[in-house]
Amino acid sequence: MDPYAIDGHKLMYHPRRVAQWLEAGDDWERAKRVYPVYVEVSPVGACNHRCLFCAVDYIGYQARRLPTALMAERLREMGRLGVRSVMFAGEGEPLLHKGIVELVRACAQEGVDVAFTTNATVLPTGFAEEALPHVAWIKASVNAGTPETYARIHRAPERDFHRALEHLRTLVEARASGGCTVGVQTLLLPENAHELERLAALCRDELGVDYLVVKPYSQHPFSRTRRYAGLDYAEYLALEERLLGYATEGFRVIFRRRTMRKYGEARRGYVRCHATPFFWAYVMADGSVWGCSAYLLDERFRYGNLLERSFREIWEGEARRRSFEHVRRELDVSGCRRNCRMDEVNRYLADLAEERVPHVNFI
Repeated sequence: MDPYAIDGHKLMYHPRRVAQWLEAGDDWERAKRVYPVYVEVSPVGACNHRCLFCAVDYIGYQARRLPTALMAERLREMGRLGVRSVMFAGEGEPLLHKGIVELVRACAQEGVDVAFTTNATVLPTGFAEEALPHVAWIKASVNAGTPETYARIHRAPERDFHRALEHLRTLVEARASGGCTVGVQTLLLPENAHELERLAALCRDELGVDYLVVKPYSQHPFSRTRRYAGLDYAEYLALEERLLGYATEGFRVIFRRRTMRKYGEARRGYVRCHATPFFWAYVMADGSVWGCSAYLLDERFRYGNLLERSFREIWEGEARRRSFEHVRRELDVSGCRRNCRMDEVNRYLADLAEERVPHVNFI
């Protein structure tokens, strides 16, 4: 039921990049040229919602945005250097950026795949017509099945629930046949668990989206909110069977059971972060480039600023070299965020780098 491998990873489809990483080892001169496959970009720092679960509340929803022309140039450079995908999301609502269509075009010009994670309450003029043809997927965060619960969880007006649904219908109707995948994701919380079947029916019967993802909460180590820090998902696993009953040939329900189970694990499946500072990067709305979104504002993971230097200068620069040394020799992953974005990638890379699987030559 998960054809998009949302509950897993897709790094195995980039064997040349993985081989380059393996060959680099502790050699910085080789390691510095291993460019990320994936970059998350926050076009704006502002957000029109204040969700109860927001992981980046500690950043402060600052009203700043990436300059369109310069960022378009940097995105094209990323594509030339080997970046394969960009997801516009981040600490703010990406569709609030007035130049977002141009940023999507810049990615497309260099063959970089584009995606969005959004609350879908904003749909810029011309986005569906001009940007959508270049977008691989859009995932809207809708964390309730009714306007009332939505307003409580998103800490937003009830009308935003209806706006999000209206915009999702527009995107579904506007996409070309076989074009952009449109999905909905919801965080499974005590406040909305009783409404998820209603949301599934809404997504399937009224919106016509391709899938609904039900995912667990993950406590960010720096978040101000601790409301869900001790949430136990064991009692919610029975929801999976009921929700899967809403699936059809054209509509998938992806219940992230594996990730929910991992959230309660006493140990991780690895002792070192192998993904950082290699396979992904994060760009904040102020232009700063980071190696891990779980450590935003921790200067040990900040490599430079795109408003001041090119992506190549930053990626091969001294700050990333220091971060490379820190992650390899000092970082204690037991203090990292549970179920971070690179968790499954790290489990895969640990098998390769640490030779944890015996008799690998007997293929």
